[in-house]
Amino acid sequence: MRGSIWIGLAIILSVAGCSNDKEEKKEVTSENDVDAARNFIRSALDGNWREARRFMLQDSTNTQLLDAYENNYQVHMNKEDKRGYREASITLYDTREVNDSVAIINYSNSFKKQKDSLRVVRMDGSWLVDLKYSFPQTDTTAHAH
Repeated sequence: MRGSIWIGLAIILSVAGCSNDKEEKKEVTSENDVDAARNFIRSALDGNWREARRFMLQDSTNTQLLDAYENNYQVHMNKEDKRGYREASITLYDTREVNDSVAIINYSNSFKKQKDSLRVVRMDGSWLVDLKYSFPQTDTTAHAH
């Protein structure tokens, strides 16, 4: 009888452990413009480019810009800088609402401490980062270094 109690308890604990793992891996979503900017910045700081793409307006120019950043990160950035970015916190300074579907988010990170901005647009009910605002269409690789 005692053995079956222990087996039952072990099964309950293992099932509970599995459900907690699923909760921890819950997909991050953006509820508003600030969330979209924060989620994109955090993913980029962490070097999680696949995740960053989820929060980005999907067009060829944005894809090229993010590809250039990813390449710079993977090929040219040293381990100390990568760690500095991963450990950095995000500071949001202000949000300027251009209209009901466009906002400009001003921010910096605690590693580089350089103010920057992102344009966030609402498309089909989702808020997405538009990198073209921060990096006008010139030589996209020049902005990645």
